[in-house]
Amino acid sequence: MTGAGARALVTGGAGFIGSHVADLLLAEGFVVTIVDNLSTGRRENVPAGATFVEADVTSPELSKIVADGRFAVVCHLAAQIDVRKSVADPAADAAINILGTIRVAEAVRAAGGTARVIFSSTGGALYGDFVTPPNDETTAKDPESPYGIAKLSGELYLAYYGRVHGLTTVALRYANVYGPRQDPHGEAGVVAIFCDRILSERPMTVFGDGSQTRDYVFVGDVARANLAAATRPLPAVGRLDARGFNIGTGVETSVVALAEALRRVAGSRVPIETAPARPGEQLRSSVRVAKAHAGLGWAPAVTLEDGLATTFAWFAARRAVAGAAVKGGGAR
Repeated sequence: MTGAGARALVTGGAGFIGSHVADLLLAEGFVVTIVDNLSTGRRENVPAGATFVEADVTSPELSKIVADGRFAVVCHLAAQIDVRKSVADPAADAAINILGTIRVAEAVRAAGGTARVIFSSTGGALYGDFVTPPNDETTAKDPESPYGIAKLSGELYLAYYGRVHGLTTVALRYANVYGPRQDPHGEAGVVAIFCDRILSERPMTVFGDGSQTRDYVFVGDVARANLAAATRPLPAVGRLDARGFNIGTGVETSVVALAEALRRVAGSRVPIETAPARPGEQLRSSVRVAKAHAGLGWAPAVTLEDGLATTFAWFAARRAVAGAAVKGGGAR
């Protein structure tokens, strides 16, 4: 499949990752529709060339949108993304992340089943702490949080839809994604939170001793993975992992090391403080990406240092624009 005139639906396309995916699909010639309920997404993130529909993926309205859209590909990124919130309210997390995914699959099936469904899963939370990273796609899965359990459930449902109903489905198992447009308010994006702290000249807080590790992958690389999954030939349908691909770097970085790297790129000396460890938080995480390289022709292209520099520059520029607007509004 190529982008030239093909129609693509991006659920959650007003969000952090989804808007970058929509940008790239548009650049590659796709005709893009975005569905987002704007609960966490921002209208300003929607690319000018995309059609925007304000709707919820858990609502019956989605079926009509998919039926009318005649989409060649559906990139399903709409989700509840905060692990902490999933621990606090597992039912609410499941209502969005499991039932929303079923709604997407059912809508595609009812519309003829021709759209390729690309599911945004998690490599960071899928495998759990009973295995030693880096993990490949066939590593035993035992998530530590309701969020990870819901994502695994979504993959299982899509594998079922592939085998029983003939849907073409792909699961991209993201490591910890960071980059421009990430929300610094909340708990889902530590890089964005740290950027906000540095720019506010407030201490960066690490939970526990800060030795817990993550595999940080730049959002532009994640968007390229979605494009590859939308356009490349896929393996034959089969067991759960047949069309599951880890999307990360294979490199473990501790939270303390991340904070120190951000201080370097920002030229900052804000302190790093500790707080009690949080329940349900995975201790170590990184993923092998050889399968994505072999099957999708994908590999990460942005180093952590370069990605952090780009991300911090974006947050700094946004802060500068906001500050200028405040000063301009106060002028007489």
